[in-house]
Amino acid sequence: MVWLHFSAALVITAACCRAQDYLDAAVERARQQFDVPGIAVAIVKDGAVAAAKGYGVRKLGEAAPVTPHSLFRIASNTKAFTAAALAMLVDEGKIHWDDPVIQRLPGFQMYDPYVTREMTIRDLLTHRSGLGLGAGDLMFWPATDFTPEEIIRRIRFLKPATTFRSRYAYDNLLYLVAGQIIPAVTGKSWADFVRERIFLPLGMTSTNASTQALMAAPDGATPHARADGQLVPLAQTDHDNNAPAGAINSCAADLAKWVLLQLGRGQSGSLQLFSAAQSKEMWSPQTILPIPDLPAGAAPALEAIQPNFHAYGLGWMLRDYRGRKMVYHTGTLAGYVSRVTMIPGLNLGVIVLTNQEAPEAHAAVTYAILDHYLGAPAADWVEAEADLAAKETAAARASVAAQAGKRNTGSRPSLPLASYAGRYRDAWYGDVLIEERGGKLSISFTHTKALTGDLEHWQYDTFVARWRDRTLAADAYVTFSLKPDSSIDEVKLAPVSPLTDFSFDFQDLLLKPAPPHTPAR
Repeated sequence: MVWLHFSAALVITAACCRAQDYLDAAVERARQQFDVPGIAVAIVKDGAVAAAKGYGVRKLGEAAPVTPHSLFRIASNTKAFTAAALAMLVDEGKIHWDDPVIQRLPGFQMYDPYVTREMTIRDLLTHRSGLGLGAGDLMFWPATDFTPEEIIRRIRFLKPATTFRSRYAYDNLLYLVAGQIIPAVTGKSWADFVRERIFLPLGMTSTNASTQALMAAPDGATPHARADGQLVPLAQTDHDNNAPAGAINSCAADLAKWVLLQLGRGQSGSLQLFSAAQSKEMWSPQTILPIPDLPAGAAPALEAIQPNFHAYGLGWMLRDYRGRKMVYHTGTLAGYVSRVTMIPGLNLGVIVLTNQEAPEAHAAVTYAILDHYLGAPAADWVEAEADLAAKETAAARASVAAQAGKRNTGSRPSLPLASYAGRYRDAWYGDVLIEERGGKLSISFTHTKALTGDLEHWQYDTFVARWRDRTLAADAYVTFSLKPDSSIDEVKLAPVSPLTDFSFDFQDLLLKPAPPHTPAR
């Protein structure tokens, strides 16, 4: 009898291994194609963990492997935890989704008094505030010295791009405000609440929401990014000042427990964290998203990811994939990208975590897994994603080249370089310094250590800021406008490349010369 049990176990194990051959092949091919040092994957199906595996290494040049317990920043996948925490308070009758924000946070203020008065808790989570894409993200990205309270106070200076509730534009700052609802109602910080009410009950013992805890973890994956084409490890940076939007650090094994809860409509085993009604609310369309066309000549496989509907719920993206509703979110933060995807109709969930800023890798792996469970025709997702990335890169380079082609290389600055130097001030960000030394200009954002660069003359009174940290990939045009007396009136910035991450919202800055003898802001 013992021999029979052992033989059966061998057969089952062999079958599982064969079933996961496609997974190993898909992940390793994506990892090599997109130059990702390490990837962790978990799959949950029908209430159980079907796979939890690590691939590659935690740090380039070192042997320590990625495991299912290796910690990664999950970035904006944090937003679903913030939504779930608020859903739990809705279940308890302590708040309602359509409560005015100022009812809970009397000091909250948007640029428009009407929006301040009408903004609800639901609005905080649905990217329809009227703010532009990523507006104000420079207050936390790259890492800054702003406190959460200071960031929230400065939101009132951000001018809207559209009317309230009229259009989708992804933002991070209002999730910070949403997180502040929790201490206002419970007396517990956002971090303590999600730890005590979500992480610990689910047994997510490796998960945390602290940069210091990530740095102290024995199994932490190091972030990586490219610097002028060369892949390099990054130092960890602190983004805890906008924790409810993106500060959670987790692993594939722990996130499998989170996805089981989500697919269980708030229930995992005998544990009920939020109601099925709240699950439905979070997975219901709140804001309609536009459906962009694929670029001309895109790989045929990509037609499968063109949705018939696309919307944002509460902390989740919503769309269809091969005729099935898909609930998902992605996350990007300083050397990490991640994706959590669910097909509720199949009781299927997929988690992909990476330690390199290559979203093509998590997309290729995710779609390969979904197609396996959907029984869809074989598609080469690695090739399709690589082709799409190549087309986007080529289009961006063409755009940059077109701008360069219009440049008047014979033009000169209107003023001596020293006349451009000074302290400049934006209403929501604060101060930016421009200095002249040895016949060269430099620029530094006073609250953002990483945003220090050299100004190279472009044409007329426009310069290009070349950030000394080349992993930022976010060079910006810096244009000075003059008054009739040749003094500086204002300074505007704009990204050089269309591929610049939207969180570098340079275009939202309006810098004015700071009044002399005023304290720095």
